[in-house]
Amino acid sequence: MSETIRIGIAGYGNLGRGVEAAVAQNADMTLVGVFTRRDPAQVRPERPETRVLAWDRLPSSTEDVDVLILCGGSKEDLPVQGPELAGMFHTVDSYDTHARIPDYFSAVDARARAGGRTALISTGWDPGLFSLNRMLGEAILPAGQTYTFWGRGLSQGHSDAVRRVPGVAAGVQYTIPSQAAVDAVRRGEDPDLTTREKHTRECFVVLAEGADAEEVREAIVTMPDYFEPYQTTVHFITAEELDRDHTGMPHGGFVLRSGQTGAGDRQLVEFGLTLADNPGFTASVLVAYARATHRLAAQHRHGALTLFDVPPGLLSPRSAEELRADLL
Repeated sequence: MSETIRIGIAGYGNLGRGVEAAVAQNADMTLVGVFTRRDPAQVRPERPETRVLAWDRLPSSTEDVDVLILCGGSKEDLPVQGPELAGMFHTVDSYDTHARIPDYFSAVDARARAGGRTALISTGWDPGLFSLNRMLGEAILPAGQTYTFWGRGLSQGHSDAVRRVPGVAAGVQYTIPSQAAVDAVRRGEDPDLTTREKHTRECFVVLAEGADAEEVREAIVTMPDYFEPYQTTVHFITAEELDRDHTGMPHGGFVLRSGQTGAGDRQLVEFGLTLADNPGFTASVLVAYARATHRLAAQHRHGALTLFDVPPGLLSPRSAEELRADLL
C-alpha cells in the first residue's frame, strides 16, 4: 500500500484545478503534471510546483503516468479524447451525458482493450456516487421507486454546453429541484413524476457582440439531452453581473428509494450531497477512483469499467485489514 501513484491531468479548467488540489491531499499520489491544449507558458497552475506540459507531449509520457485523469467537457472533448487516450493510458473520466453513456462505454472499451489499458468512465457524483446509490436502493428494495433530484446548483456539464452555443460569450446553468416533488417522495406517496415535474433549469448568459438573443435562447432550450426535456429559462445579463453573482459553484442533490418490505411496511433510503464547490468534489471522487483504477490495472482488468465494477475497498489508501478493523 506504500506505492506512489503517478497522476497526470488532461485539461486544466475548473475540474483540472480540482484534481490538482485533490492529488495534493493524498499521500500515496504524486502529480506528474498538467497536459493542456493551450500554450503552457500562458497557464498558471494553482500550485507553483505543478508542471504544465503541452498536449502533444502525451504520447511520449505513457511511461511516466500511472493514471491519466481526463478533465475535458462531455459535450465535445471526452467523446474524442476518451477513446483516444484510453488506448495509451489507464484513464479515469467524468463523462456525464447519461443518454449516451452506453455508446461512450463501447468506444472507450474497444480502444482500451486494444491497448491493454484500464479505463474507468463516468465517475464523479452523478453519474458516479448517485449511480451506486440508485443501484443499492433497487437491490435492497425491489418493490419501490427510485427518484433523483439535483440542485439547487451550478452544473458544470450543462454550463459548458451553454457556453458552446454560437453567440454565447459566457454563461452558467443552474439546476433547481421541485420542493413539492421531493416532499411527496419523502412522505411515501410514490408519485409518478415527469422530467419537467422534477426540475427546472435556469441559464444566465452573456451574449457575444452582434449575437441575436432569441436565436441563442432557442438554441439552448431545444438542445437535445441537455435542455429540451426541461422547463428552461434563459436570462441575458452583462459580463459584470456574471462575475459579480455567478462565480461560485455550489451543487448537490438527493437519491431516494421509496419502497415496501414484508407486509407493506414503508421504507425510505436517502443519499444526499450538499456541495460548496462542485468541481472540487467531483475531482476528489475522480482521484479516489484513480487509485482503484491503478489497482485494477495491476490485476490486468483491461477495457472500460464503471463504478459498478469497482470493489469499494480499492478506493481507500488503507489496507483491507485496517478497513475491517476500523470501519466495518
